[in-house]
Amino acid sequence: MTLSSKKVLLILFLFASTKLIAQKRYEDFKVVDEYVKSLGALDTLNMGTISYIVTKKFPDSKDKARAIFDWIAWNISFDVKGAKKNGNEKNIAEDILKFRKATSAGYAALFQDMCSVVKIRCLTVDGYLKNNVEQFTEKPEEFNHTWDVVQMGMSPESWFYVDPTLGSGYTDEKVTVFTKQYNDAYFFADRTIFNYQHLPDNHAWLLGPGTKSKSDFFSMPLVKNAAYEFGISNFFPDNGYIKTTINKTVQFSCKLSGNKGIDIVALLIGEDKKKKTKTVDYTVTDGVLRFGYKFPEEINYPVTVLINNKPVLGYFVEASE
Repeated sequence: MTLSSKKVLLILFLFASTKLIAQKRYEDFKVVDEYVKSLGALDTLNMGTISYIVTKKFPDSKDKARAIFDWIAWNISFDVKGAKKNGNEKNIAEDILKFRKATSAGYAALFQDMCSVVKIRCLTVDGYLKNNVEQFTEKPEEFNHTWDVVQMGMSPESWFYVDPTLGSGYTDEKVTVFTKQYNDAYFFADRTIFNYQHLPDNHAWLLGPGTKSKSDFFSMPLVKNAAYEFGISNFFPDNGYIKTTINKTVQFSCKLSGNKGIDIVALLIGEDKKKKTKTVDYTVTDGVLRFGYKFPEEINYPVTVLINNKPVLGYFVEASE
């Protein structure tokens, strides 16, 4: 067998493996997801009773944690006004269940409380979430997000990330509008991608590889939710603020490890009504996506990398003469 034949077989094996892992993730929790969805809002019950009902059919701790994540993600919405007014202050469970809204601190605290009811060790983590390109130059002074870490065993590898806020939906970059959309990528999330998006205030809760510097964290590109679908890592440029000259090729690349095939790659350039989509020619070699683009005119705009029309990476580009 030739070396090139071995490479082809290795690539096919890796692709099949990632596809099987994604399928297994879905199959692992299919029964849990369907059961919790069938329960509905449970809007007359208290937190302890809800915790018991959503988890009672599942002896495994991972299934219990998934059931709690599901119920919160499907039934609680992000409180945009509360977040603007009070920052990231913790909401108490009683108020969250009454109004069905929470800040990220409230989401994380509710998840922790429900896990506690069913004897799962869970801690909340305060830190930073990068959610807009303005943060490349205007870094938040105080932490702006809270998530959870869950312990499933005794080894360091048995801790997992859970972000019930992002699991329930997303906001626009200005955090003014919340869109309800369940996203299970934030349950036992991929550590590498999670750490591109989150920076804990206490570095002890940085699970897996990631920067510990606030400056380095906010200088990186904006990693979007769809990055989980494609397994984005090792992106280039690795600085989110790009300064270039017009008609000079800017090279982009990133490692892909997800199970999604690629049909189209494009750049979304501009903001609000001035947005323009430009498709690009690209290559994928050994799991690395590469393409180049020449900005033909002076711009000072956000630029988003789209794969299959889904945003995966965000930059701010300043192109001048």
